Amino acid sequence: MSQLSSTAALINNHFLPENQLLLNAVGEGIYGFDLSGNAVFINPAAERMTGWKNEELLGKNIHDCHHHSHADGSHYPQEDCPIYNTLKDGITREITHDVFWRKDGSSFPVHYSSTPVYRANELVGVVAIFRDISIQKQTELSLRQALAQVQALSERLASENHYLQTALADKTGDVDISGNSGEIRHMIQQLHLVANTDSTVLICGENGTGKELVARNLHQLSHRKDKPMISVNCAAFSASLLESELFGHEKGAFTGAISRRKGRFELAHQGTLFLDEVAELSLEAQSKLLRVIQEQSFERLGSSETIQVDIRLVAASHHDLLKRVELGLFRMDLYYRLNVFPIQVPPLRARIDDIPELVSHILHSLNRKLGKKIRGVSQKGLQKLMAYTWPGNVRELQNILEREAILSQSDILHIHAMPNSHPLTQAHGQTLAEAEALHIEQTLKRLHWRISGPLGAANVLGVPASTLRSRMKKLGIKRQSTEI
Repeated sequence: MSQLSSTAALINNHFLPENQLLLNAVGEGIYGFDLSGNAVFINPAAERMTGWKNEELLGKNIHDCHHHSHADGSHYPQEDCPIYNTLKDGITREITHDVFWRKDGSSFPVHYSSTPVYRANELVGVVAIFRDISIQKQTELSLRQALAQVQALSERLASENHYLQTALADKTGDVDISGNSGEIRHMIQQLHLVANTDSTVLICGENGTGKELVARNLHQLSHRKDKPMISVNCAAFSASLLESELFGHEKGAFTGAISRRKGRFELAHQGTLFLDEVAELSLEAQSKLLRVIQEQSFERLGSSETIQVDIRLVAASHHDLLKRVELGLFRMDLYYRLNVFPIQVPPLRARIDDIPELVSHILHSLNRKLGKKIRGVSQKGLQKLMAYTWPGNVRELQNILEREAILSQSDILHIHAMPNSHPLTQAHGQTLAEAEALHIEQTLKRLHWRISGPLGAANVLGVPASTLRSRMKKLGIKRQSTEI
């Protein structure tokens, strides 16, 4: 305002003809008002900016011509006008957010001041000095938009980093699936078939079988592998918080929502969203999930704005979803949407032959995690591992090996104790022969009736193959034709 102020100071004392050259030269628009609020002079710059000519406004109320409405088009009463208020109280005013209206009906943003004019200490009028700040406003708008985009990107990157760091915790190493059993080979074949499609995949299996590992392999095999894979455990949140996690929320959407937060769907845009334990979703959240699958769009909690996303959805559950549908706990239409391509992860007891390879893979990861140099498990320890039923599946195997690795002072693990949950220990009222027969038969079934060799039942049970065959004959243990 330095130029405006200096100009106002030069013409502040009185209206004299010698000031006409100054009025014509300045780049700011200048209006002079008498005490009635009528125009007494208008400089050329004001004419150019408003389109109103000097002869059209002299002696007229300028407020009715160029200041009659606010920027939104609502009426601007003259008694509220800062210029006319200066005529009443003689106080200088400076306005930074207002608009003037041109003769053609368009408006432009202005920065103006209203300065009282005195002659012999008597208020005789007001000078209004203004300039068009359209370029400045457009620049400010562009900067605000750019800052908003930068902030949005920063929020997204920060959120993605948080989720990805969480997802990577305790998941060092590669994502290869260990094992060479027929069940695992079949599952891997299914992964390759569906990986490069965008079809929804439902991964089923008991707790601890490695459903999330399968999902990560699926993502790595897909064309989305360079985009994020965002995981959410549906069982870890209450119904209300789960919706916020999935769809995000606006500030004030609920108690504790102190800022806007993007949900997992938004963060997984162009990538993969993995919903673990999807059966735990509330019926309301299931409805929203169904819409996202169908329309690839959703709204954050507390917002009516629709957000479009491009995601590949992978879900997992240890429940029988069809049974939950029958119980009214899961939507049938959502079940069929998720069950496009089901993949069954086999339990560890169904692939006992994979235990040596799994042990090697797990120990490799544990060495990095614990800073150890464990080379393997003793032969006797491996026999204990292969004779166990593994109700907790691969996760239980990982826990046992990690515990033994922490306690071990050697580079070879000796499995000292296994959980006391073998069916043999739960049998009551059995004779010793019955218990022995049950134990031998269960071991043979797990090992596909292989008797001899390093992975045979005789080696696992710690007896010669000839002795095992003799005991089988004595106890009447025979392989049924249905098991061949």
